[in-house]
Amino acid sequence: MEAKPSPALKPLVVERLTHHDIPEICSLYRRIFEPFKTELPPEVLKAWTPTPLEFTSSMEGVTYFAARRDGKMIGAIGCETVDGSCRLIDLAVDAEHRRQGVATALMSAAIEWAKHSNSGSVWIDPLSRFESATALFKHLGFTETGQLHRHYYNEDVRLFEMLL
Repeated sequence: MEAKPSPALKPLVVERLTHHDIPEICSLYRRIFEPFKTELPPEVLKAWTPTPLEFTSSMEGVTYFAARRDGKMIGAIGCETVDGSCRLIDLAVDAEHRRQGVATALMSAAIEWAKHSNSGSVWIDPLSRFESATALFKHLGFTETGQLHRHYYNEDVRLFEMLL
């Protein structure tokens, strides 16, 4: 039996979010993180699935990028510059679109934004349980610089940094 060829992927577009995109990004985060409701502490789930009002409040000082395929938002990342360094936050990709270069494209956009913002480094602190994310950061050239135990609502986080 011959394997069916996989359908060609539609082009991926990464662009900066605006306030008009807030309902869509909140919906994206709900789709991505609701399946983890039995695995993650409730405080983490609440923080990662904000309402549009909560998201609007947290946008202050953060630049977000979204990845879209065929007009549908399938991934997002935030960039927050603090003391000359850029922290990457809220990286998420829809489950059905993972391993298709979406996170890499979002990370590339965020790193370019950090360079244009004159950041000296970029860092990210994923939960230790997300092994595929840590593998991605290593693949992209980030250096693992440490681990914090029971740091984020009793979850361990790993620290990754890239000097620019």
